[in-house]
Amino acid sequence: MGMELIGRRLTAGELRAVLEDPEAVDELLYGDLDDDAEMPEPDLDLDKSWHAVHFLLTGTAWEVTEGAGEAVLGGTEIGQDGGYGPARLFDPAAVRRVAAALDTVDVGALRARFDPAAMAAADIYPSALALGPDDVEAFLAPQLAELRRFYGTAAAAGQAVLVAIA
Repeated sequence: MGMELIGRRLTAGELRAVLEDPEAVDELLYGDLDDDAEMPEPDLDLDKSWHAVHFLLTGTAWEVTEGAGEAVLGGTEIGQDGGYGPARLFDPAAVRRVAAALDTVDVGALRARFDPAAMAAADIYPSALALGPDDVEAFLAPQLAELRRFYGTAAAAGQAVLVAIA
């Protein structure tokens, strides 16, 4: 399966539950792991493109920058480490801030930052050497649109969000 970024918008009640008991994070993101039921469908699934998207938004492999650069790896860590670090929580104010910043990012800026050699040197997952210039339009631009949709929908509803690399 590999490392994939998933996200979930939280109702006010779910946000309260997570703040009161961080163990609720796992059930909200992954469902009841003791049950054979399938994992709940996430509201956001960037698959394996999350690291390349983060790099294009920030110009770094792991640093979080203010605004759009918070979308993938930002937020406040909460809950257990699921193997790739704990989930991260964005309160409604942070969601609005990230959503507004994502609305200002255009594909041209991402295209200008796309540099497979720099991405490979930064050890971007998955191997950036497998990506070509056409992948910005064909693969990464739709993922940015999905990220915008996710944060925009949550911001419009006044919701918090959880994101995790699973």
